[in-house]
Amino acid sequence: MKIITIIPARGGSKGIPGKNIIDFCGKPLLAWSILQARNTQAIDEVFVTSDNDDILKVAEKYGAIPIQRPLELATDTATSESTILHALNIIKEQFNEPTLVVFLQATSPLRDSNDIEAAINTLIKQNADSLFSAALLDDFCVWQKSDKNLQGLTFDPWNRGRRQDREPLILENGSIYVFKPFILREQNNRLGGKIASYDMPYWKSHEIDAQEDLDLCEYYFRKHLLSQGKTATSLLQTNAIDLIVYDFDGVMTDNRVLVQQDGTEAVMANRADGLGVGIIKQLGIPQLILSTEKNPVVQARANKLDLELIQSCDNKRQALISYCQEHNYNIEHVAYIGNDINDLEVMSIVGYPIAPADAHVTIKRISMFITSVAGGYGVIKEFAEWISNE
Repeated sequence: MKIITIIPARGGSKGIPGKNIIDFCGKPLLAWSILQARNTQAIDEVFVTSDNDDILKVAEKYGAIPIQRPLELATDTATSESTILHALNIIKEQFNEPTLVVFLQATSPLRDSNDIEAAINTLIKQNADSLFSAALLDDFCVWQKSDKNLQGLTFDPWNRGRRQDREPLILENGSIYVFKPFILREQNNRLGGKIASYDMPYWKSHEIDAQEDLDLCEYYFRKHLLSQGKTATSLLQTNAIDLIVYDFDGVMTDNRVLVQQDGTEAVMANRADGLGVGIIKQLGIPQLILSTEKNPVVQARANKLDLELIQSCDNKRQALISYCQEHNYNIEHVAYIGNDINDLEVMSIVGYPIAPADAHVTIKRISMFITSVAGGYGVIKEFAEWISNE
């Protein structure tokens, strides 16, 4: 069985210009769907079809195979089915016909790889030909306007009864579709034959069409997926990390300093972080401290933990780029834990930006994962336990 994902991503967007690659929680919006698909165990390949070169470059950067879409399939009136069929024909010609196609919409990012895996398994277990992701609507009283009056569409307003006594409706939420290729080829539709559905929570049904949708989806994505590690856990795999980099102040310390009478400074470090460093060493992942701080206490802590150190660094971004080039590390496979705005530039170029709970709001906004503890209170230990339980 060969299972592929096809993600259509048109260049033109009237509601939000450049919508498919607009920044969403620190990555281009399209990137999340690609990464969710790539980290779904059942999926073999991920394809992105687009008429836009910038979108195709983003697709390739995040591990998808780009397909150039003809301009006649990139108009406002072109259907998703026609676009997917074009991509499927190219895939059949170059890679052979797949057994199943998973169709994801980049503008519906509120899902994780577990949802995709479960949707595929649902179709297979039910011996279905096609499937759509859904949400149950168990308390939606919808009315319909007529020429003369209003009338209840989903319920009887004059005999409404209790919510739990009404049969729930099923909403096709547009997040995940799975189908056998012959369904699309024979019926020119993503759904057909025996149809199954995969239930998701209602909040995962929101999609991005306007600016207010972007804000709402980002809120849910951070609250339910990133901050609780669900999407991040499915995306961040220890074998994908080449290097872990730590800021010092505010990450390995609580950002306070003790100034003694003779002018020397001291900081408080957490022994739990030492244990975390040890866990990561056992995973075989290199670690580095990257700090602007000149105080010798940073070197002392690095020596204690037996970690490499770049200290008194005025340009963290360039220092990390140079370090990665020297050691042949892929910057997209670097995890960086930082807490303040002087980490912003360097965290914006790594694949896995991580923030403590008390980090600056700008840093939290671009971070893939936010720890439950503040800087100096076991940030590295929490991160180490998280990735070691992958």
